[in-house]
Amino acid sequence: MRFNEKELVCLSRQPSEMAAELGMRGPKKGDVVKRRLVKLVVNFLFYFRTDEEEPIGALLLEQCRVEREDSQTFSIAFLDEAERKYLFECDSEEQCKEWIDSIIKASYEFMRKNLIFYRMEIHRLTGKDPLEQYGISDETRFQVNSGSHFMARDTSSL
Repeated sequence: MRFNEKELVCLSRQPSEMAAELGMRGPKKGDVVKRRLVKLVVNFLFYFRTDEEEPIGALLLEQCRVEREDSQTFSIAFLDEAERKYLFECDSEEQCKEWIDSIIKASYEFMRKNLIFYRMEIHRLTGKDPLEQYGISDETRFQVNSGSHFMARDTSSL
């Protein structure tokens, strides 16, 4: 995926959902843990040298797996390159849990699944498709299975 560097720098300056100095080790053999300022902005995880304002890197948090390695450490690996892991060391077990939860919830796919779930719940309770008023109810990105359309049906057993 291609990104415009200036747009990414601009995005990195937006208010973050989370930010902290964490230990970070890159995915290459021989990489060592370095202290980095890590910021979660929308579905990007930016990392900075602690004394600089521009990010030195960014991870798009899509198609990735977040795993707890131990009580204060978690990793991020991308599904197409599972052997390459980014490792993050937190200051506490609680901070580690907060980062993992926030990163999982930051992905587009997580938000899409929530939208579909709540759309179905609202339809079940009201009999109306809440997206219809915006003219987007037939868009495939809002369907349970891509390509299948949202149908009026009883979902109370789901």
